[in-house]
This record gives sequence, C-alpha cells and structure tokens, in this order.
Amino acid sequence: MATGTVSWPRQARIGGTQNPLYDEHRLPEIDRLRGLVMVLMALDHMRDFFDADVMRFSPTDLDHTYPFLFFTRFITHFCAPTFTVLAGVSAYLYGVKVKDPAALAKFLAARGVWLILLDAAVISPIWGMGWGRIELSTLWAIGCSLVALAALSRLSPRIVLLIGVAIIFGHNLLDGIHAADLGAFGPWWSLLHEPGKLPLDVPGGVLYPALPWIGVGALGYGLGPLFLKPAIRRDRTLYLAGGAALALFVVLRFSNLYGDPRPWSVQRDPVFTLLSFLNVTKYPPSLLYLLVTLGGAALTLPALARAGKRLGDALTVFGRTPLFFYVLHLYVGALAALALTFARGYSLEDIAIWSKAGGPPPEFGVGLAGAYVAWILIVLALYPLCCWFAEVKRRRRDLWWLTYL
Repeated sequence: MATGTVSWPRQARIGGTQNPLYDEHRLPEIDRLRGLVMVLMALDHMRDFFDADVMRFSPTDLDHTYPFLFFTRFITHFCAPTFTVLAGVSAYLYGVKVKDPAALAKFLAARGVWLILLDAAVISPIWGMGWGRIELSTLWAIGCSLVALAALSRLSPRIVLLIGVAIIFGHNLLDGIHAADLGAFGPWWSLLHEPGKLPLDVPGGVLYPALPWIGVGALGYGLGPLFLKPAIRRDRTLYLAGGAALALFVVLRFSNLYGDPRPWSVQRDPVFTLLSFLNVTKYPPSLLYLLVTLGGAALTLPALARAGKRLGDALTVFGRTPLFFYVLHLYVGALAALALTFARGYSLEDIAIWSKAGGPPPEFGVGLAGAYVAWILIVLALYPLCCWFAEVKRRRRDLWWLTYL
C-alpha cells in the first residue's frame, strides 16, 4: 500500500470494479478487530440474559462482585469505544474512496439517523422488556457520532482529530453539571453527558450520553489518514499511541486528580485494590475509561494482522456483518433466556416483579459459567448465518440498502 493512496484489497473488487456498497475500505485488520469486538460484546449480553446476578448488583460493585465477574465485565468495556473509533476510521476511508464531500456527509447523516431509529424501535424492546420504552444505548451513541461526523467531515482530518481529543480529554470537566439541577433542561443534558430521563416525558432513558462518543468517533476519523500509510509505519504508530495511552491511564489513575469521577482506593486485599484501580466509569465514558480501552485497542489491531488464517477469517465474518450480528444475537439470546425462564415455571409477570424487587430468587439463572456456555453456543449458531449474509452483501452490490445492514 503506497503512502497517500488507497490500495483496495482484492475482495473489494467484483467484476473489475469496486463495490461501492460493500467492502468500503476492507483493511483486514479493521474487520478482524471489529469482529473481535462483536464476539466480546455478545459475552456481555449473554451475561445480562443468563446470570441472575445482573439483576442483583453491578458487576463492578466492589461490595458484591468477585474477580471473575469483574474481569468478564472489564474485557467487554473495550467493545463500544473500539467499535465507535473504527466507525470514525471507516468514515474517513469511505470519504477517500467516494471523493465527494457532499456524498460522504449525506451518507454519514443517513446512516447515523438510521442507527438511532434502530436503537429506539428495534433494540429498546430488548432492554425495556417490551414495547413502550425507549432505551438509548450503543447504536444511539454510534449514530450520534456519525451525524456529528457528517458536519465535521467538511473539516480537515487534523482538525477533526483535535476536536475528538479535546472532547475526550475535556468532557470530564462537565461532571459537576447534573441534570437534576437544570430543571426543564435536565433531560436534554442527559442526551449529551449524564445518563438519565428522556426529554418531553418520553418513557425510557439515556444510557449512552452522546458527547463523549462524538469525541471517540471524531478521534477515529482524524486517525483515518494513518490507515493509508504502509502497515509497518501504521502499526508502529499504533503501538506508540496505545502504549502512551495506557501509561497516561496509570499516571492519572494513580494520582486520582482527574479523568474519572470514581476515585480508586485501597481495598481489603491486593486483588480488590486492583479491581478498584481498574473500576473506571462507562456511563458516560470517562477519560480514563477511554484511555485504557482505546489504548488496548490500538495495541490489539496490529496483533490481529498476524492472527492465524482460521481465527482471522472467523473474526472477519463477524466484522463484515456487525449490525446483522448485533440485532440477531440480542433477540436469539433474549428468546433463549425467556425459554429457560418458562421452562422453570416462571412467567413474564415474575420477571417484572424481580426487576422492581432488586433481583430474582437465588436458584434462577445458570450463573456466570452458564452465561459463558450460552455465549459460545450462540456465537457458533450465528456464525453460518453471518457467513451467508456476508456473501449476500458481497454479491448483491446492486442493492443499495444492504449498506445499512
């Protein structure tokens, strides 16, 4: 790949032309990292569905958690930031390909709005346990970042990079502003920076406030030119950036001066002291949360370029069908959990009672080990479907709407 040009992989060329709707950039490392993120994300959601402790306490609550549960949750922290930063990188590379700023802006805005609507209409019923509530979470955050990039893409990548860094490093200065103190404007603030209620008394809530995620998407877009460099130069930069991010995380975290509203402290033993040190804030994603997750992602991407063919190909399948896998695994997992609930003699009314009472009976669920088994089975079951859909996207480049799936 020559510096300053895009060398599109052979898979992106069909019949001698580039497919404009499938394989927009298709650097294998990006697909593999995105696929790894999707698989890890499924673990977190199967834990939500099959481990009853999720209804009793947070896995990062040091008064109740245990190390295996904490680290299961911690490794899945890497998913949302990595996927969002890769969305920004992909947006830049798509813009290089189409060479039309207006077309790029239109595409990003449309895709962002589509993700927001999908989150509200299709994903919310999973987390709200039925229709009628809107729970704005991952797709909302990514959608907002793409809508913001539709405007920011008119600027140079370097300026967009600076904007992203400024948001990531500076948004914790807003931690002292709380929706409860803002009156009628409070729910609108929740959309931006603090989880809370939706505006206009709409039933539901905001789990992923948009502002920090816009910063992550802008960071990815600003890093886009790096992915036009020779792989050896790109990987060296990623290793340096990832190492620097992790080092800065350790320094800032140790000092407890800035970067996360939840300070760490010495606990009852060294293991729980380490858990306290790593217990950074996701809602909204703090500077320290983003340093440790994005730093880890920067180190992982070059390593995935050297993954074995079988592993690499499997991750690539999930990485090329992320939205398809995302929606499918949620519904399959939720239906499987409901089937288990009904098989044990419980009802939907029982689940509603448990959610209000603070948790189900001790015998409910299959525990964390069972959640791992469910995760493996569901990932394996969905793999053939993702292979089929990836092939459909590859062949049917005439179907423009496939780019939204």
